[in-house]
Amino acid sequence: MKIGNDWDEKLKIIWESEGFKKFLTMINDEYSKKTIYPPKDYVFNALKLTTYQNTKVVIVGQDPYHGENEAHGLSFSVQEGIKVPPSLKNIYKELETDLGIPPRNSGDLTGWAKQGVLLLNAVLTVVKDTPASHRNLGWERLTDYIIKVLNEKDEPIVFILWGNFAKEKKALISNPKHLVLTSAHPSPFSANYGFFGSKPFSKTNEFLIQNSEKPIDWDINK
Repeated sequence: MKIGNDWDEKLKIIWESEGFKKFLTMINDEYSKKTIYPPKDYVFNALKLTTYQNTKVVIVGQDPYHGENEAHGLSFSVQEGIKVPPSLKNIYKELETDLGIPPRNSGDLTGWAKQGVLLLNAVLTVVKDTPASHRNLGWERLTDYIIKVLNEKDEPIVFILWGNFAKEKKALISNPKHLVLTSAHPSPFSANYGFFGSKPFSKTNEFLIQNSEKPIDWDINK
């Protein structure tokens, strides 16, 4: 198992464990029998694009989009050319309210990932048209461990937890150097109950600047 950057060393204990090897065999079997998203090459895309060293912000999602050509391994993000999903539309609305950045037609958040925003889903695969189908299979052990090793970093990180599922990860974040921002999920079903008006983008940048870190340029229209 190789990511190709410093995550390989940080996650070595996971990659080399017999339990994880068995789990990957099971996931590969799922790919051979069903339509699974994202494509295999994109499963660890978040870790490939955002190294451990460069991680400044973590946005936790639940599991990948389950529609054709949508998921590409980044939470809330869809591939270029795909219609922007409702939750991401609401994220863009909050971004405009918070920082005056107008919504964009593209749902590809790779530009955030390359700046140190780890777009991490708690579950990294899903069966086509079947949300949460790979929940509780074993991905959570890996993603919990990722959050734990990030919690150990001396450099301050902002953890953005939207919705009850993501908020469950708060128990893993104990380092007082980090900032945890929680709110309702940006889904149309819950955005009006605490997501809109939560100002996560400006709060994140204020915290990074206070800690002598470069803020995130959230405007990926450029």
